[in-house]
Amino acid sequence: QVQLVETGGGLVQAGGSLRLSCAASGRTFSSYAMGWFRQAPGKEREFVAAVSRNGIGTTYTDSVKGRFTISRDNAKNTVYLQMNSLKPDDTDVYYCAARNGFRSTDPKNYDLWGQGTQITVSS
Repeated sequence: QVQLVETGGGLVQAGGSLRLSCAASGRTFSSYAMGWFRQAPGKEREFVAAVSRNGIGTTYTDSVKGRFTISRDNAKNTVYLQMNSLKPDDTDVYYCAARNGFRSTDPKNYDLWGQGTQITVSS
């Protein structure tokens, strides 16, 4: 089983950038498609981005296209979310997730989840 730990959250001004990292423990990281989701209290978990097992295929929700980039380094067992041109609406807890299969926008398809990291974007 893979365990996921997110880092890189924090406070940033609108227009700024952050990079989230999700480090995986375990020996089968490259077998998983990886995704990033975000969730506010009382809200549904929202898809942000996903990357295929080999790092080539990516999917983004419309609101982050052109601003966020998901990538992975299988040699380091790590997936990243580069977040540029941040907006206050990006404020949320961000979670990384692993799916033993193809990448998906549906959180129900993911098998493993990290603990989450807070992103706060000020006006």
